Amino acid sequence: MDWARLRAETPGIDRVLHFNHAGGSLPPQPVLDAVLAHLQREAVSGPIEAGVAATPALEEARADAAALIGATPAEIAFTGSATQGWGLAFAGLRLSAGDRILVARQEWGGNLTTLQRVASRADAVIEVIPCDDTGRASPEALAAMIDDRVKLVSLTWIGANGGLINPAAEIGRVARAAGVPYFVDASQAIGQIPVDAAQLGCDVLVAPGRKHLRGPRGTGLLYVRRGFLDRLDPPYHDARTAAWTPDGPRLQDDALRFEAGDFPMALRLGLGAAIRYARDIGIDAIRARLDTLAQGLRGRLAAIPGVTVHDLGIEQAALVSFAVAGGEPAALRQRLAVEGITIAVNGVAYTPLDMTARGLGDICRAAVSYLHTEMELDRLAEAVAAARKASG
Repeated sequence: MDWARLRAETPGIDRVLHFNHAGGSLPPQPVLDAVLAHLQREAVSGPIEAGVAATPALEEARADAAALIGATPAEIAFTGSATQGWGLAFAGLRLSAGDRILVARQEWGGNLTTLQRVASRADAVIEVIPCDDTGRASPEALAAMIDDRVKLVSLTWIGANGGLINPAAEIGRVARAAGVPYFVDASQAIGQIPVDAAQLGCDVLVAPGRKHLRGPRGTGLLYVRRGFLDRLDPPYHDARTAAWTPDGPRLQDDALRFEAGDFPMALRLGLGAAIRYARDIGIDAIRARLDTLAQGLRGRLAAIPGVTVHDLGIEQAALVSFAVAGGEPAALRQRLAVEGITIAVNGVAYTPLDMTARGLGDICRAAVSYLHTEMELDRLAEAVAAARKASG
């Protein structure tokens, strides 16, 4: 790939050294063009009329999203975020007293709070799948936990607090063999590693647009396997998701039953542009470059005295988590920001089960992009080393 060309197509590339792609990436120019062009059409034609004209482009975006994850367009609903999609699907399940929900230790904190609230109302229980020696959710341990009271297996594929990649397909084989619904939160996976919903064996998968796909904030996608669709009862409807009839609502017969009729079309068209952009590059090419860069950054940071890299797992993603002895993560983030370098601080609330189990508080997170260069990795490592020296 012509990585220099991709950098040139990113307006913010020379303004900031951005290592927070796990929070939100710098969008490329084609994404900005798609968003701004539709806003301009709304301004001169009217939002409803511009929306009608853009419907074919939106359906093209749906087809591209389906192709990205090995699904069909009928299995894709666009949402405002991964959290919204996950919540809509989960709200469609029905739990009873004594039901069990099994989650991986890396489960996203937002999913956990939703699980806690619903489980407490239904008198259901949440249990954690044990990890193997590398820190990954263990398929073998999951298999030993399965019984007829298990109503959901939920897996965050890549935790927000580091590069560990859970064995999502292996977990899926256990869940599918037991006939247990299987939800995958692919928020940190989409756009940086290959995703195939059929290979994963999942019934539901969610992902945002703003992270590694480099799409607009306020966008996401929800995949619901066609054969699983009628097992979910959406928590609410509008005229788009279900038509009124004298005999009761007639739901859409595809994932559109989860997609409200009023939405920011400009942002969704931007998401479509981001998905096409990633597919044109090739997810395999992105994955190979990210792996090289992320492992290079881990090596650089680990070589700095007083810096600890916290990433676990066998195969690792582009999220590099670390701590600097003698300094607070928030202070390091502020110091680096003054130098034009952005990183994130990951708190316990983001991945509470894993952080608590490992005795971690706030940690620093540098998320690499395929846009980065070796010189930029050097610059970040040198800035961290200087901060460590200054902290004594």
